Amino acid sequence: LGRFSYQEAGPHLMLQAFLQRVVNSGGQVHREFAVGSGRVDLLVTWKGKRYAMELKVWKRPQTVDEGVTQLTRYLERLGEPEGYLVIFDRRPGRSWDEKLYEKTLEGPKGHAIQLFGM
Repeated sequence: LGRFSYQEAGPHLMLQAFLQRVVNSGGQVHREFAVGSGRVDLLVTWKGKRYAMELKVWKRPQTVDEGVTQLTRYLERLGEPEGYLVIFDRRPGRSWDEKLYEKTLEGPKGHAIQLFGM
């Protein structure tokens, strides 16, 4: 993937493949789902509920804040109280203990943002 300009492709595809297996018996994974003037990376529907997911490759310290802001806009448009932000940390030299985490954040409009580091 290093020679391609779209560095998020590999992590996106792996997560999509995993989620597709999870929802195969009654849900769907929508990619680049149109939300107003933007597109949420993944919208998973499962048993009548919607789960909006924004996926980012860590590029700089502001990556998480930018993702929260972007996801909040989508959640407002969708009318959903919470969403999921996944940060793929591909920096060399980082241990798995540093890369893997889960946190709950509050978005600027009060939405619950479930943050996952990978």
